[in-house]
Amino acid sequence: MLHGVNTYEIGRLLLAAVLGGAIGLERELSHKPAGIRTNMLICLGAALFTIISYEMAGAFGGDHTRIAAQIIPGIGFIGAGVVIRERGAVIGITSAATIFVVASIGMAVGAGLYGIGVFAAAVLLASLVIIGGLERRLGLHMQLMSFRVTAAAGADTIEKVRGIVDKIGIRTRSWDTHPTDDGVLVEFEAEVTVPQERDLVTRLGALNARCEARAVRPVTAL
Repeated sequence: MLHGVNTYEIGRLLLAAVLGGAIGLERELSHKPAGIRTNMLICLGAALFTIISYEMAGAFGGDHTRIAAQIIPGIGFIGAGVVIRERGAVIGITSAATIFVVASIGMAVGAGLYGIGVFAAAVLLASLVIIGGLERRLGLHMQLMSFRVTAAAGADTIEKVRGIVDKIGIRTRSWDTHPTDDGVLVEFEAEVTVPQERDLVTRLGALNARCEARAVRPVTAL
């Protein structure tokens, strides 16, 4: 017969829920797809499966890690569900990685490795909050931007715009040119960082061209 639930096991489950909820809160505040409930349930479930795996092996014999080992491929399916690709932009990679780490935290807590679980949760939160904040402040995130450049008609206007884009090292996803009453309109989409966007707008402005930039979507959303 399986052992009854004891205070130690309840404590493990509660700690897993708290740690998962704390990480989920950060994701929720950042408006990411996997929020409080998702991360809390994943961490709680991983801890519960780990406890069940140990208890069943102790009661009936067998490998203590058999059930717990199936958590990893299961989390892979959940992680794949939050990663989507739209207009060339990959979204949700960090959320998927967070889910993977949250599951490992739940397994650690379920196995009674409280210190490791709490420390891993702290490191994960630090990477999401502190490093994520630095990336945003330094403009290191790639953005899929849509550019509209309006310039006076000229034999080499389009070539000059293309030359500036190539010189900065920007790879365009689309490129369209249209004649207008005042000159020529160049429209293109490209993955750029904030410094690249500013440099591009400045250089295009030197051509006496009007440049409009609009963010389409982050290439890799956190």
